[in-house]
Amino acid sequence: MTTSTHTSAYERRLKLVQDVLTGRTELDGKTTRDLAVHVLHALDHIPERVR
Repeated sequence: MTTSTHTSAYERRLKLVQDVLTGRTELDGKTTRDLAVHVLHALDHIPERVR
């Protein structure tokens, strides 16, 4: 029996940003996740016409 798990688009984007931060900095997992949340929040609040 297989169990499928749904990953939201937000969680996939969050993981992508977190992976970049982990690869480019010496920050730990919790810190990179917290920072990734802030980065996505900022990106999501840029008006569409500016993006």
